[in-house]
Amino acid sequence: MGLTLFKIGFLPVTVMDILDIVVMSYIINKVYKFLQGTRGVQMLVGLVIILIFSGLAPLFQMKGMTWIFENLRTIWLVAFVILFQPELRRLLIYIGQSRIVRLLVKVSGSKVIDEVVKATISLQERGYGALIVMGRETGLRTINETGVIIQAEVSSQLILSIFNPRSPLHDGAVVIRNDLIEAAKCILPISEENQSKTELGTRHKAALTLSEETDAMVIVISEETGKISIAIAGKFQTELNTDSLKRILTEGYRYGNTNINE
Repeated sequence: MGLTLFKIGFLPVTVMDILDIVVMSYIINKVYKFLQGTRGVQMLVGLVIILIFSGLAPLFQMKGMTWIFENLRTIWLVAFVILFQPELRRLLIYIGQSRIVRLLVKVSGSKVIDEVVKATISLQERGYGALIVMGRETGLRTINETGVIIQAEVSSQLILSIFNPRSPLHDGAVVIRNDLIEAAKCILPISEENQSKTELGTRHKAALTLSEETDAMVIVISEETGKISIAIAGKFQTELNTDSLKRILTEGYRYGNTNINE
C-alpha cells in the first residue's frame, strides 16, 4: 500500500495514484499529438463515441443496443488493431526512436559512423557518385531484395570498392544496417511527386523518397557537383563536410533526430 497523502470523501489518495495520473496524462498527450492531423484522430473519436454509447445503452435500458455492444465486445481488440494498423506501426517506430529508448538500447557504434564518413569523404575526393542508405528502426528487406546481398562488416575500403565505376555493383544504393553492409546495387523507389522535381537528380529523388517512406538516413554524393547531402524524414541537408556529416549521423542513431534544415 502506498503512502496516503489526503482523502477525497472516503477515497484515500496515495503517491502512486498521483504518479499514475501524471504518467497516463503524459501518455495520452503524447498519443494525441502523434495522431493530431492524421486520419487516426477521426477514427479514435469515432471509437470513443461508440464506447460511450456502449456504456449508456444499459443505463437507458436500450436492450437492442445493449445486445449488439455485448456481442461486439469480443472483437473490439481485433477491430482496433485492424483499423489502427498504420498508426500503430508508426507509433512503434516513434517509440523506438525516442531518446529514452535509444539511451537504454545499444545502437550502431561510432566505428560504423566513422567508417561511413571516411568512405563518403574519399568518394567525394575521387569524384565518385554514391547512394548510401543508413537503416534505423524500419526494416529495409524489400530494398535489399532489389540488389545483391553482401552481409559484410562495414569498412570504408569495401564501400569505396563497391562504388568504384569499374565495379559491377557501383550502380545503385548500398544499404547499411547495424554493423553490416546488407546489400549493394539496390534500386530505391521514386515517388511521383519527387519524380516531377526537375531540380533534383535521380539519386536525390530516390534518397528523398526513401527518407519519406522509412526512417532511414540516406547519404548522397553527387557525381556532377561532388557535394555531399543527406535526406532524413523527407528533408535535405546539403554541402556537408566531415564534421557536420558525423554529427548528423551520430544524433540520428543516438537520439532518433529528424530535425534537419532543408
